[in-house]
Amino acid sequence: MAHHFFAYMNRMKYIRRWGLMRNTQVENDMEHSLQTAMIAHGIALIGNKRFDREYDAEHIMALAVYHDASEVITGDLPTPIKHNNPVIKDEYHRLESIANQRLLAMLPEDLREEYIPLIDADENTPEWKIVKAADRISAYIKCVEERKAGNREFIEAEMSTLAAIRADALPEVQVFMEQFAPGFALSLDEISRG
Repeated sequence: MAHHFFAYMNRMKYIRRWGLMRNTQVENDMEHSLQTAMIAHGIALIGNKRFDREYDAEHIMALAVYHDASEVITGDLPTPIKHNNPVIKDEYHRLESIANQRLLAMLPEDLREEYIPLIDADENTPEWKIVKAADRISAYIKCVEERKAGNREFIEAEMSTLAAIRADALPEVQVFMEQFAPGFALSLDEISRG
């Protein structure tokens, strides 16, 4: 029997982000998920090395890879629509849950249990908090890159996203922002010089 889970996941590259805004560089869910996974992994390692955490950095990275998986079915609903109305927000969460169950059903039964914690993740865990922080940092980086390209469309999103990141209580998130985020505003020549 053929299973279509990975074929569906491959379609993340067709889900465009930032649909309501003019982009100089289009971003898709697959690119965003990889960047979020790398950032989440880095934050987890910072937490383990510098703040005596006991994060499973590879699990956190896998959580981040799949954090927007439901969007291969639902599409990416823009944040101003998704989060500014409680009724829409609740309904969208219900749709995400239905989409997640549909994705899990595309897996063979013997693998399904392994993917449940990734696709239908517990959003109340410390690991998920890192993924959400990495998700915000990825959005912030997109805003910085658009501003760097001369696009003023993302200025307000950059400010509000940065404010949300600064409000994060995890010191490992703040260390990531202090030590790694500034490089995204630099040119290739500037980052190559070190």
